[in-house]
Amino acid sequence: MTVRVKLGENNYGKADVRLFKVFRAQPRHDICDVQVRVAMTGDFGAAHTEGDNTGLVATDTVRNTIYALARDGLTGSVEAFGRHLIRHFVTNGPRVTGARAEFVQHTWARMHSRGEAHDHAFVRQMPKHTATVQGDGETFTVESGLDELYILKTTQSGWAGFHRDQFTTLPDTTDRILATVVTARWTYRVDDCDYDDVWGRVYQTLLDVFPDHYSPSMQNTLYRLGEAVLGRCDEIERIFFSFPNRHHIPYPLDRFGLDNPGTIFHADAEPYGVIEGWVERA
Repeated sequence: MTVRVKLGENNYGKADVRLFKVFRAQPRHDICDVQVRVAMTGDFGAAHTEGDNTGLVATDTVRNTIYALARDGLTGSVEAFGRHLIRHFVTNGPRVTGARAEFVQHTWARMHSRGEAHDHAFVRQMPKHTATVQGDGETFTVESGLDELYILKTTQSGWAGFHRDQFTTLPDTTDRILATVVTARWTYRVDDCDYDDVWGRVYQTLLDVFPDHYSPSMQNTLYRLGEAVLGRCDEIERIFFSFPNRHHIPYPLDRFGLDNPGTIFHADAEPYGVIEGWVERA
């Protein structure tokens, strides 16, 4: 039996390119530690349907290009470097009409010796700087983000007044540990900006606002955080958050004849709630 098919959307490139750059122009060094993924789109139909690789860029070449262009082209944000990569692949790939560059950048802080920041020693931090740049070499869309930021407060949070039915067992509480690992991403209302500066302001806003209020729900905190980010960052059009609940459950010490005055908890690995949403400009 003959089946009629056609090739749909497709792309190819190189993933998990682990790029580390040391900036040595000054006595005080800086570093950039990033995983890169590049996917190219274009006229690749013959390679799929006929096995004809004419004009295709090898994925090995994609990897080499990322390292080579980083020598002089990675001078600031990964978002700007993404634009540089896309321009190159569209210009130099005979069949490439567009590309997407994705980044996961590890953040590092300087170590301190005798109270002073060290010139060339670093310690890796928790949050990661993520970014996706997509374009045809002339126009671009940029999305930045933050991942693996573990935040927690030991009080000033509750969950009460929610719907109850025959399957509800969870009691109301007005005092609980609230913990989550933040994933965030945002889009821009400007064509270009200082992406690293915006990322730093988003990060600091999360640190400032998460502890500054009583949280009746993770949903309410999501909205408050988004509102604060948009208030501080005029460059951002909207921001998305994903908040998995990292439950901390009071451990029953009464079976050992001991009380538990809200001090001993089990950090639960069981199924967890996830709260997600966008906060957008009206």
